[in-house]
Parts: sequence; structure tokens; C-alpha cells
Amino acid sequence: MKSTFSGWRYLWKSGDIRHKLLITFLILAIYRIAANVPVPGVNFEALRQFRQTAGASGTFFDFLDLLSGGTVSNFSLLSMGVYPYITAQIIIQLLTPIIPALQRKMEEDQREGRKWQEKWTYFLAVPMAALSAIGQINIFNSLAQQQIVAFGFNKELWLPSLSILLTMTAGTMFAIWLGELISEHGIRNQGLSLIIFAGIVARMPANIARMMSDEQHRWFLLIFTLVIIMLTIFAIVFVQQGRRNVPVMYPGRRVGNRMSMPVKGALPLMVNMAGMIPLIFASALLQFPAIIASYFTRSSIEWIKNFASGVQTTFNGSGWVYWLMYFLMVVIFTFFYTDVLFTQQNYGENLKRMGAQIPGVNRGAPTQRYLTKVQRRITLPGALFLGIVAILPFLLQFVMPGTSRNAGLFLVSSAGLLIVVGVVRDTFTTIDAELKLHGYQDSLLVR
Repeated sequence: MKSTFSGWRYLWKSGDIRHKLLITFLILAIYRIAANVPVPGVNFEALRQFRQTAGASGTFFDFLDLLSGGTVSNFSLLSMGVYPYITAQIIIQLLTPIIPALQRKMEEDQREGRKWQEKWTYFLAVPMAALSAIGQINIFNSLAQQQIVAFGFNKELWLPSLSILLTMTAGTMFAIWLGELISEHGIRNQGLSLIIFAGIVARMPANIARMMSDEQHRWFLLIFTLVIIMLTIFAIVFVQQGRRNVPVMYPGRRVGNRMSMPVKGALPLMVNMAGMIPLIFASALLQFPAIIASYFTRSSIEWIKNFASGVQTTFNGSGWVYWLMYFLMVVIFTFFYTDVLFTQQNYGENLKRMGAQIPGVNRGAPTQRYLTKVQRRITLPGALFLGIVAILPFLLQFVMPGTSRNAGLFLVSSAGLLIVVGVVRDTFTTIDAELKLHGYQDSLLVR
């Protein structure tokens, strides 16, 4: 990271890196312009009234609006962002170790296996985007109640409903395409992450302005928020950089008739291998009960209507039940997702092929079992950390006045901030690698 900061002054000296950065900024600008294009057929006056209602200002709505960069409240073409693609990607990765044929495909040729995963992720992203669009429209309709016709999604207006559905699905695929363009022609392999990053950062000024509107606690909120953000960033970086170095002995090389001594190395295992994926996936799963319940809130059967309303209230993000389930799901999914990724990497067989060995552990399957055991142990603090970060907005309500009103802002300092810091760290690492590739390594430059 230090070398990256010191190398910033050399960025514009490399035409290739300068070209990639300009393309990245241009595509992000196109994405933010498209994010302000509304879905056709929406009544803006009804939409404005809807945003002002109490039902539209809850934590659940703010969470969706935050991660989309304000596109949900505007009912934009890009209301769903690239999250259907991420959900599809997670589903494909989770299915790989479950289905033996897919597992064999990944083990035989990882490059072809990854190509297969990417292809089917795109195919699965389309129905996932359509389902997400239906759910999002239905939530709007459920919260707006009498304003259903204004959003054009009902039986009497079937054609406008279909056009809205197709438009929102196409908007999601357009956002995914922009992310792929960034990964291919801009900053390498960071396209989708930067799309999410742009959405979260774009919402921060509005959240800060809303916080500063509280005249009674304005400066206390500002100072407290800055302190919380700085401490959270420090904790995120500290945990994300955490490694457990497992000693590994690599075989020596043959030079003529002589064999060199074995080389002692280390295999770094990450404390938080899952990254931000558990937060995104847990929040997506917790949206489903509210989405499903929204279909039954206008039922003619009283007990079904009351049950659906209770489910929607429980999962709207304002009660302790929601946050407890969020914490548990983040912790459990961190372990599960880490196990899936770690199994796919198959360190035991890879070290065996290289002739390497962990001292005191047999090669092959015993090595994989030993490394899995170590990985699970160091994943525990990482999983608990992610869980605490996820419920930070709820915890702040006990120590800070007015937090419930400004919950959207504190989502930035927890789940959203984790995503932002992770994307910034990965982007700087990529730029650092590009600088070194072009010879701009600070320690090698002639003064």
C-alpha cells in the first residue's frame, strides 16, 4: 500500500495506466448518468409522495437505497445494480462442491471450470434480475398501498407492467456489462466492485446532509460519526490484512549433479477469506421474507393478512429480531463460504504436486485436512468481526441519539463502509501491481 501511494506521481507517466484510469472514470460516469434515468411509466408525483410516507423511510428501504446509490428511491433503471449477478455468482459457487460433476470439472481444469462458471453466472443473472425486479416492484406496491396504479404494475395494466419488468432487467444487465468493460479495458478485475463502490459513495452526501439537518445534535453527530468511521476503517483494514503463515518446506532444485537444500517458505491463510460476500448474501436472503409477505398483505383472509403484515414488520430492519438473524446469518455464511472457497483451492493436492510439505504433516489429504482445521480456527474472529460490523447501526442506537433517523448514514460506516474499504484496498493493490509491471517500483527508481 505504501509503494502504491508513493507511485501515484508516476501514474500519468505511463500511457497504458493513464488510459485505463480514464476509461474507468468514463464508464463510472456513464453508470451514474444511467442511474438517474427512471423506469418508463412512473408517476413522479406519486413517487415523491411515496418517499415522504413513513413506510418508505424505514431502515429496510434505506438499506436498499444505500447499496443502490439512491436508485431505489428514484425507481431508476438500475435500481437493482449488479446484485442479481453477485447472487447468481454465489449460487453457482455454492453448487459446485455439492454437484460431483461440477466439482470434477473444476479439479480437472480450473481455467475451463472458471469459464463455465462465468457463462452460467450470466445465464442465471437474467432470471435473478427478473425475480428481483418483481419483488422490488411488489414491495413498492405494498408500501404505497393506494398508489399501485401509479407504478403501473397490476392486472389492468399488464403491458406497462411487462415493460417495467423488462426495462429493469435490461438495466441490471447493462450495469453488469459496464462492470465487465471496466475489468477488461480499465482497472483489471475490479469492474463490478467499482460499480457497487460508486453507488455507495454517491449516496454519502445525501446521508450526511440529512444528519446535519438535526440542529439539536448536529455537531455531536458529526464528531461521533467521524470517530466511528475512523475506528471502523482501522478495524476493517486490520482484519482484512490478517494472515496466518503456515510453514511449508519446498523441495530444492537440481543444479547439474548437485541438489540444493530444501527451501523454507510460508502459506498465508486469510483471516477474512470471504470478504464482503457474506454481508451481501445475508442481506439478500433477509429480503425474501418481506418480499414474499408483500404479496399477501392485501389478502381478503384476515389471519393471512395479519401474518404477512407481521412478517413484513419483523423483516423491515427496525427490530432486534432482524438484526440478531442478520448477525447469525453473516457468521454462519462466512464459515460456509470460506469452506467452499478453501475446498476449491485444494491446497493439499497442489502442494503435493510441487513436492512441498508442511513439517510434521503427511502430503495430500492429511495436509488438506490440517489446513482446513487451521483455516476454520482463524475464520472465527473474522466471522464475528463481520457480524459485529453488520449490526453496527443497531448497536449505535443504544449509545447515540437520533441514530434510528440516520440509520442510512451508519450503514455506510458498517456494511457499506466495509465494501468501500475493501474495494479501495483491492483497487490500490491492482494499481500497485500495474506500476510494478511498468517498472515504477519506488525502491528501484534511480534518484
